[in-house]
Amino acid sequence: MSYQFSLAYLTVMDVSPPEAVRIAAEAGYSHIGFRLLPASTEGPFPIMSDAALFKETQQALLSTGIQLADIEIVRINEPFDLRSTDAFLDKGQQLGAQNILVAGDDPDESRLTDNFGRFCEHAASFGMTADLEFMPWTQVPNLEKAHRIVQAVNQPNAGILIDALHYHRAGVQPEAVAAINPAYLHYVQFCDAPAEFDPDFSEMIRIARDARMNPGDGGIDLAGLLAVLPRDMLLSIEVPSKALHQTFSANERAARALAGMQKVIASLGA
Repeated sequence: MSYQFSLAYLTVMDVSPPEAVRIAAEAGYSHIGFRLLPASTEGPFPIMSDAALFKETQQALLSTGIQLADIEIVRINEPFDLRSTDAFLDKGQQLGAQNILVAGDDPDESRLTDNFGRFCEHAASFGMTADLEFMPWTQVPNLEKAHRIVQAVNQPNAGILIDALHYHRAGVQPEAVAAINPAYLHYVQFCDAPAEFDPDFSEMIRIARDARMNPGDGGIDLAGLLAVLPRDMLLSIEVPSKALHQTFSANERAARALAGMQKVIASLGA
């Protein structure tokens, strides 16, 4: 099998979910990602409450054949309430979501692990994986801790989400990824950025949310990461960028991001 490509939510977050689905289909993606719950200061997402928009999104997925790769974002923090995720999981299930992006925000590793394990069990009842993403400014800052937590919960649907930007900023090497059980990797996020960076968390967050680059346009060793992933891996292309948003339409951004990823793949002779 060959790689599959997903158009991540942040790449075309300025368009509605049904329009994003149509853009993904036109650009040549097989999957798409949606954000249903806020990541930071955003307000509620209409897809959770607007029945007409939800139905239009369902119809767009059915008519194009695009599959919903992932939904986001579940934050497991100190006051985490498992039942508060029910509506999110129900909507995701109705849309056919496969994976859930999970962030770890609880400084108590034991409690975080326990709650993540409980969420994995709950997500499994809806037919989805729970993928813990490590990000340097969170309580799961690196691959080592994410791996430790996923191993500890010992749930068949528990996974580790690798984002190429965080992979680089956390100093992860390809051999560390190669050592992970491939069953833990349900999808991987790709983008690019300059190799040199300011380690201040506020600047790292700014780059992550507003200034990423298309694969192949920066200094991250994307080929090295790609080389240790299974050849049938689902690659989610996540390129939020104010500069690209101001220069190109959503259709153009989706197409250029995919073209960049395909060039990285071609560089490996894959």
